[in-house]
Amino acid sequence: MSSDSFNKSFPVSWEELHRTAKALAWRLTEVGPFDGIVAITRGGLVPAAVVARELSIRIIDTISVASYGVEGDDKERGRINVMKNCEIAGKGAGWLIVDDLVDTGETAKAVRSILPDAHFATVYAKPAGRPLVDTYVTEVSQDTWIHFPWDLEPRPVEPISSLRR
Repeated sequence: MSSDSFNKSFPVSWEELHRTAKALAWRLTEVGPFDGIVAITRGGLVPAAVVARELSIRIIDTISVASYGVEGDDKERGRINVMKNCEIAGKGAGWLIVDDLVDTGETAKAVRSILPDAHFATVYAKPAGRPLVDTYVTEVSQDTWIHFPWDLEPRPVEPISSLRR
């Protein structure tokens, strides 16, 4: 899917991300306890920190998987590249995987193949990837580009109505 395929823009503020990640933690209280968290970097780092605080989890590992920007364009999907694996022994039973978003599901498939028994949670889910996660908070349409706060700067924008001309 090229960047032209994204018809909608969904900017997320720091406050909104914190509130939604905390809502994810509430949902996960019904599933845990967990031995630790594996955050998918980079996007999963912030929600994983919020979830870890709320669930009193101190053990956090990371797995670095790139699917966007592998070829240099943040909106172009490339091949999946596991750049750093986590150090979890076994298949992940008792562990929680946290990411910001499941989109096409390609990253989720790669991480699931490494930790098939872990519980997978995301803040946002798109329809194509939603079946691959166990818990999520907010569903957005497949043609929506989510702008996370670490990718934003305050600037003037055109009203939505001007985009339909």
